[in-house]
Amino acid sequence: MTARVRARTRTLTVAAATAALAAVTAVVPAHAGVPGHSAAAPTTLFTPPANADANAQILDLVKHWQIKDAAGLLAMTLTPQAVWLDGGTAPDATRAAVDKTVSAAARRHQLPVLALYNIPGRDCAQYSAGGAANTADYQAWIDAVKAGIGNRPADVVLEPDSLALVPSDCGMDDAQGTKTAERYDQIHYAVDALEPLAGTKVYLDAGHSGWHSINDIVPRLIAGGVDDATGFYLNISNYRSDSEIAWYGKLVSSCLAYVSAGGDAAACPNQWWSVNDAQTWLDANVHTAPAAMKHYVADTSRNGQGPWTPPAGVYSDAQDWCNPPGRGLGARPTLKTGDPLQDAKLWVKIPGESDGQCTRGTAGPDDPERGYQDPAAGKWFPQQALELLHNANPALLPH
Repeated sequence: MTARVRARTRTLTVAAATAALAAVTAVVPAHAGVPGHSAAAPTTLFTPPANADANAQILDLVKHWQIKDAAGLLAMTLTPQAVWLDGGTAPDATRAAVDKTVSAAARRHQLPVLALYNIPGRDCAQYSAGGAANTADYQAWIDAVKAGIGNRPADVVLEPDSLALVPSDCGMDDAQGTKTAERYDQIHYAVDALEPLAGTKVYLDAGHSGWHSINDIVPRLIAGGVDDATGFYLNISNYRSDSEIAWYGKLVSSCLAYVSAGGDAAACPNQWWSVNDAQTWLDANVHTAPAAMKHYVADTSRNGQGPWTPPAGVYSDAQDWCNPPGRGLGARPTLKTGDPLQDAKLWVKIPGESDGQCTRGTAGPDDPERGYQDPAAGKWFPQQALELLHNANPALLPH
């Protein structure tokens, strides 16, 4: 290739990248204000650095003149997302990592969302297995997170799957329920450490509307210390629709208020009641104002097409939560939801990062829905990243 051809190629690549960036700039909106914080609090959500493999995919798309896809993935990575902290480092390193994120957000006058993911026995030893070795190590890690946050604003999504998937749910407990009891104590310790910080709000795991009944998840939230937290979160790394999340969130919050007033969670309506019957019960039994009820946030990163319905009778374990096909990005992150109980719609799961090497009950190693092996949990999944972009609802870029 001659010097002139190389120079022209570089010029065209730069021009294509500039066009992609211009397309993104036209559609990435200003971020909403933050309700509930003081007047000096940040008014935008924090966008962390993108996955390095996402940037590599964007550059590769530009080089191959797939400009709209490159612009779309760039817009996706420039959308505010959570920062995941999963342990694996000494307390001093954890404190420094948290401080780095919170400091970067503070310099931009932005609100970071921290997803803490280091509970002992994490993910019941499945695709995202790991976590702290024991309660003492976990408490030391939480103390390091606390020191890293200080008095600067941060929203904390505390330990996804920690309450919806306790050790007794997956055969990891003893007959006395010791590990499950420890789990509740570990979560409550984190709440007591982080919620009192001047700018921090802590939300606890309530799973999602296709998992536990209201009557089951509410006692778990109470055991984990939700009374001392800002509230709870829904749909982390899952695909339930916005309307389904909103109804489930209302029922959870209402049941928590009912129990706080002396009621029994077993009496609360669950998500499988008819809407009319449930609303009649709520009108008769819950009289707490929304401002005084527990609020929630929801993950809308991949729920634009709602949940996947696996083909009937094909798989022994369809793993409908694991890299399901045909899904799309959901509503953009916002702190103005129009719902007095919902504090925010957030992108907590990083769209484009794999849920794991899904085999759906087969011998594997391929994902039978895709015909190839999925990347390991947390690794960049180029095909899924484009799938989420193409099926986004609402669309990320204009058609």
